[in-house]
Amino acid sequence: MIEQPSIKKNEDFASYGFIFLPFLVALLCILNLSNAMADGDERMIEGARKEGEVVFYASMNIEEANAIISRFEKKYPFLKVKLIRVGGEGLLTRVMAEARAKKYGDVLQALEFNMHALVKTGYLGQYSSTEDRFYPQAFKYQSYWTTSYCNPYVIGYNSKGVIPPNVPKAYEDLLHPRWKGAMMMDGGKTDWFAGMLQIMGKEKGLKFMRDLANQNISRRFGHTLIGQLIAAGEGKIDINIPAPIVELLKQKGAPIEWSALGPVPGIMIGVGTAAQSPHPHAAKLFKDFVLSREAQLTLKELGRFVVRSDIELSPKYKALKVVAVNPDLADNISEYSTLMRDIFSK
Repeated sequence: MIEQPSIKKNEDFASYGFIFLPFLVALLCILNLSNAMADGDERMIEGARKEGEVVFYASMNIEEANAIISRFEKKYPFLKVKLIRVGGEGLLTRVMAEARAKKYGDVLQALEFNMHALVKTGYLGQYSSTEDRFYPQAFKYQSYWTTSYCNPYVIGYNSKGVIPPNVPKAYEDLLHPRWKGAMMMDGGKTDWFAGMLQIMGKEKGLKFMRDLANQNISRRFGHTLIGQLIAAGEGKIDINIPAPIVELLKQKGAPIEWSALGPVPGIMIGVGTAAQSPHPHAAKLFKDFVLSREAQLTLKELGRFVVRSDIELSPKYKALKVVAVNPDLADNISEYSTLMRDIFSK
């Protein structure tokens, strides 16, 4: 009788030990992983300290680039960032030309179709940032690049010349006779065109585009310029403008508003590291920082649309349904470019 309780206790201990053993193992694994990550961070920082520099090729505007760089250099004072800023398609041309001369940068930030081309040519290397877990799968491309910010394409309209109930509410509303000859577009945005076909389906999308072209749309180039023309009354509607650009114009007092007519294509601006980076530790450290909460909050404050999961969207963007444009569509960029030109240049 005396032994029975002790046997019961042993049984209970064995039972509880069996139950908690997996949790103990998991806890030890987590601790070991955390220690390994900390060791990895220390090795990266020490490697970057020896390198002393990171070369950053970027298409973002100078204010945004300087804001990110200043915060990075404050956090890592032993590193200096050399910024090479090239807008639009010029970045891809320059990077590839320099690569042929065996000259490489460290970190690249560009439109997704350009990033896709850099992956295909082998220029970008694979690096899974510790920050990647905060980004939805659709907004990163394997481990080559992750979205630094996104351009959701909406319509912009003159808020004095287009008033309710005439403000378009669906894409088909743009086909109304009242808008014939009153709309503008950026005629060089093949990625927007591809994204619209992705959303609508190719057959339906092409029919919509042909019907839209019959509205005698004026083709210009440059989002800010077209937005200013709309605000000045040179046109009533811009059919493909990023919402953040409209918001920036509004802040300056321009009579312009934007509207989403359904799901909108989100053109990603990715950030990745070069496969032959001359400063590989500093490159990884800088990519991590660009994707960090601190840097993403900075970009949000500057008006960018960021997709990091632990940062709340601004109220004005919460109703937007943004569809990440598939980067693989860049494989057919020549086809999309030809279709867009043929349809809208008549």
